[in-house]
Amino acid sequence: MKGRKLLLDKIGISGIETFEIYKKNGGYRSVEKALKSMSPEDVVEEVKKSGLRGRGGAGFPTGMKWSFLAKPEGVPRYLVCNADESEPGTFKDRYLMEHIPHLLIEGMITSSYALGSNLSFIYIRGEFMWILHILEKAIAEAYNNGYLGKNILGSGYDLDLRVMPGGGAYICGEETALLESLEGKRGNPRMKPPFPAVKGLWGCPTVVNNVESIAAVVPIVNDGGDAYAQIGIGKSTGTKLISACGNLARPGVYEIELGLSVEEFIYGDDWCRGIANGKKIKACVPGGSSVPILPHYLITKTASGENRLMSYESLADGGFLSGSMLGSGGFIAFDEDQCIVRNTWNFARFYSHESCGQCSPCREGTGWMEKVLNRLEHGEGNLRDIELLEEINKKIEGNTICPLGDAAAWPVAAAIRHFRDEFEWHVTNREESQTRNYGLCKEPVTA
Repeated sequence: MKGRKLLLDKIGISGIETFEIYKKNGGYRSVEKALKSMSPEDVVEEVKKSGLRGRGGAGFPTGMKWSFLAKPEGVPRYLVCNADESEPGTFKDRYLMEHIPHLLIEGMITSSYALGSNLSFIYIRGEFMWILHILEKAIAEAYNNGYLGKNILGSGYDLDLRVMPGGGAYICGEETALLESLEGKRGNPRMKPPFPAVKGLWGCPTVVNNVESIAAVVPIVNDGGDAYAQIGIGKSTGTKLISACGNLARPGVYEIELGLSVEEFIYGDDWCRGIANGKKIKACVPGGSSVPILPHYLITKTASGENRLMSYESLADGGFLSGSMLGSGGFIAFDEDQCIVRNTWNFARFYSHESCGQCSPCREGTGWMEKVLNRLEHGEGNLRDIELLEEINKKIEGNTICPLGDAAAWPVAAAIRHFRDEFEWHVTNREESQTRNYGLCKEPVTA
């Protein structure tokens, strides 16, 4: 059964990408409400009450992050929207910006007001140039209608908003590397502390939030934080955009109420409608390429036998031994014919290519993993290679400035943990592994 939609409820309205149609359908109410009847502190408090957690992957409480922002006298503060969506398997931010750009612009204005920012930025992935033009058009419309610029709606609040393209580097999705790039430098992550909330863009207090997180501020301010907190389950409040892809019968972007069962999401008629071509499910990656893979028997049930839910807590149940993460919501399903070794190698190639090279464990380790997985996949490996991958993972995890090292290590470790027999098959069946994929699926999950 479909749940409530807070972000994509107007997505099908013709012309919703324009200011006129967006405003006619209730757009910019949160800006009017915040600027006319709320103090910045009131807005922050509503976001705290909502329980909204960062939708970019980390899941840190947004209101708490806002409350950490330093407010020294005479120093500007900045809000930066992280639209550098580069995680393999994740495309929901792109979809939102492309189809309803004014929702993000409205969220940026309301959030900037709450944080006391008079100059804010949307840092967008360099490959999204057509979306950059969509956003720039929406921003121009907002300026022309008095929602950006000087003295917005006669409130005395000023805000300028700019869209800045990146250079196509995945590492710039990490907030401090993003800030370095925004300042015109090479996108290397910074050592923390100091954190951006204290010393961020150009050394000033800065908040960096994901596209979906900022868009979610709109319904929170419109309806109140308490109403938002009533949606979802436990500490996983509100709705979440999910990028569903892989071997699903109906892939796409879905807005779910957090707490929906994973089984219903995969097999429900309102959602993905099962695995494509009538095949059986083998595994899934529930939160983008950087989170641990789940084998078929842990997808709809946790190790303790509880129903697996689309929530931060349920997907993490069991830790990395038998759980995963909601992450950025990049839900990738693999059918019974997919080769886990090949898919793990493909992820490793990505992380090796995208490492900024600043930390030697990541710079060297991701390259080693890619090479070892390459020879395993192509029938040139040995059983010692599997142990070598585990050793490399331990050297990378927790030993880098930013989370890219962990993001590269976790998928490999989980793939070996759950599919060691498949890795061994590539060693003991060298000739066959060079000519075909390996599709072992025991006791497949059914609807």
